[in-house]
Amino acid sequence: MATPIPSHQRIVPGSVNLPPYPWPATAKDTSVDPVSIAESVTSKLNGSLSSGDFASISELFIDNGFWRDHLALSWTPRTIKTSAAIADYLSSSPTKLSSVQVDLTSEFRKPQIASFAPGASPDVKGIAFYIKWGTSLGTGRGVARLVQEDGEWKIWTMFTCLVELKGWEEKVGARRELGVEHGKQEGRKNWRERREGEQEKGEGEVLVIGAGQSGLTIAARLKMLGVKTVVIDTNEKVGDNWRKRYHQLVLHDPVWYDHMPYLPFPEHWPVFTPKDKLAEWFEFYAKALELNIWTSTSLTSSKWDEGTQTWEVKVNKGGREERVLRPKHIVLCTGHSGKKFMPDIKGLSEGVFKGLAVHSADFAGAKQQQEGTERKRKAVVVGACNSAHDICQDYYEKGYDVTMVQRSSTCVVSNKAALKVLLAVLYEEGGPPVEDSDIWLHGWPSEVMKSIQIDLARIQREMDKDLLEGLEKAGFRTDKGVDEGGLFMKYLQRGGGYYIDVGMSQLIIDRKVKVKQGEEIEELVENGLRFKDGEVLEADEIVFATGFMNMRTQARHILGDEVADRVDDVWGWDEEGEMRGIWKGSGHPGFWFHGGNLALTRYFSRVAALQIKARLEGLGA
Repeated sequence: MATPIPSHQRIVPGSVNLPPYPWPATAKDTSVDPVSIAESVTSKLNGSLSSGDFASISELFIDNGFWRDHLALSWTPRTIKTSAAIADYLSSSPTKLSSVQVDLTSEFRKPQIASFAPGASPDVKGIAFYIKWGTSLGTGRGVARLVQEDGEWKIWTMFTCLVELKGWEEKVGARRELGVEHGKQEGRKNWRERREGEQEKGEGEVLVIGAGQSGLTIAARLKMLGVKTVVIDTNEKVGDNWRKRYHQLVLHDPVWYDHMPYLPFPEHWPVFTPKDKLAEWFEFYAKALELNIWTSTSLTSSKWDEGTQTWEVKVNKGGREERVLRPKHIVLCTGHSGKKFMPDIKGLSEGVFKGLAVHSADFAGAKQQQEGTERKRKAVVVGACNSAHDICQDYYEKGYDVTMVQRSSTCVVSNKAALKVLLAVLYEEGGPPVEDSDIWLHGWPSEVMKSIQIDLARIQREMDKDLLEGLEKAGFRTDKGVDEGGLFMKYLQRGGGYYIDVGMSQLIIDRKVKVKQGEEIEELVENGLRFKDGEVLEADEIVFATGFMNMRTQARHILGDEVADRVDDVWGWDEEGEMRGIWKGSGHPGFWFHGGNLALTRYFSRVAALQIKARLEGLGA
């Protein structure tokens, strides 16, 4: 009989659990001039690229080095490992890299001696610097990291990400539209008339399903590339996907991490954004960027034509009329997860329980209990991650007797440690421009990122020592994440299993919210939950904060079996450490998945939009 996998080691089924990368040796000499070394290495790289001497390129890398490429040399995200494989990758690419330049435009970007493993002992030091580069198809940015091997500086990791396609540069800055045509214009329409006409027509090469952060960011990127796009959403208003969630919801990520493309949050914005404030921002964002969005609109049928490589989509617009759209591409933006997951518990579907029993996605908020009431109402929340904690806190503050049912261990990080350790330097007040931070972060190959997160998580746990010990004493099980990589690894490899503490942990420690270990729930009974040991946990209300299924389930629900059966699994790493099925070709032509938190949708919306634009223009993508 196979040994069960510990809950903290569970990852998305079918994905690959890459091991942490063993750190290279630290530089022996850190008194060198990092600018001259960086320019020397890039000069050698440019020389080899121009001459086609790819064997010499392999000699510029350490044997176990990496090249992470987001569309510079291939039309899908790749991570290539080992110097020999890197040379093969560069030589086989139909697009040739040229003019790699050291970016000296800011103190943050220019070459510097960097600590690559700040939590390791001893630290690993090398040289890091930003680059700019070009190909026949576009231009981009990246970051390189050098280590010293036998006295010679070599490339450890190289990252290249496409930013602009030549001939289809984003219409921003110096390329912004004039906004008016001067001179005599018969029948001239003003901006409002033109805007209303464009919105009503709904003409688009791309149909985006969902107007949350995923839909808004990909629609914004496509608009700046000149791609006509229509967004549909079943909600009545943009932002309702957040507005309608539970009453006390506030983002657990800070504002510096959550900026959206082209329109960052203003300077006065709170560190943590309340759900209704975010909903209002989404409405403003859609209007300010003039995105074509049809709300109260649902897709009723879809059909893919292999011959014309075009969709025929029927939608019910505004609940009033049927419209037919013929986009070349559909992007599903209904969240990085799929359908609500409700555990298969006896009595749940039969309605045996006489109180309220809902999934967390349908929980509107707790009702205030009146003071002096003889009997406190009892709430049970099944689950122990972010949503479960927020809902328990809501119930407690409204006067309920609250019990959390924890079925597997949870990676807990204090709000303070998340800010000071996990997101510090890159995403904090006074930090670098968010695009620089994104390039630095995504420039790490996943194996190395895991090693970094293991070190950071170790520092975080020391900072949170009293909190974690208090939780364990209160009967709440904590864990260190996949391979002890903490919260970030749990998110990328599992899609959940963590809590960023914003106050609930102390309620558990103080026994104000009770914890029941409940892997063995037997059934729902009239007055609560019965466990296999015979104990009945009484409840007036039960909320199942039990997560969501794979994003493919939404594709099946919205677009049908033919699409869902052809797409790849979504989320978790592939063999190279790139995310599976999302932000790249899904496995079905003309169909894409886009999702994630605000930070991931900000960065990967460009990656996905550039791939779609390249396909529309026939660039060999």
